[in-house]
Amino acid sequence: MMKDIKQTIGNLIDKQSVSFIGSVDDEGFPNLKAMLPPRKRDDIKTFYFTTNTSSKRVAQYRENPKACIYFCDKRFFRGVMLKGVMEVLEDAASKEMIWQEGDTMYYPQGVTDPDYCVLKFTANTGRYYTNFSSEDFIIE
Repeated sequence: MMKDIKQTIGNLIDKQSVSFIGSVDDEGFPNLKAMLPPRKRDDIKTFYFTTNTSSKRVAQYRENPKACIYFCDKRFFRGVMLKGVMEVLEDAASKEMIWQEGDTMYYPQGVTDPDYCVLKFTANTGRYYTNFSSEDFIIE
């Protein structure tokens, strides 16, 4: 068992330039997508990503909120998968919370662009892989 699972996993996450999000399609199959890192995270429980409201992933999360996110440290061949639910947030406060300068490149109308939304992932469980072994854990 890891000494401080939240710190170990948090450090791994914070050092990655790519994250992966998983959704379930209408036929029940998993779908993965590479994304930029989360814009914000609260411990290893809650993560916030930006995306297009019109995206396939948003439609899938609205239909079935079951989701996972994955972070991989390829240098040391270790990673963590977190399982939970994904919410699609379109309220002004959520959008403003993670808006960054330069986002108009993706959302030309700014923070109020109707094609800009926030994905909020809330983790329940996880699985950490390192040194040729895996460990499951519950997130509280």
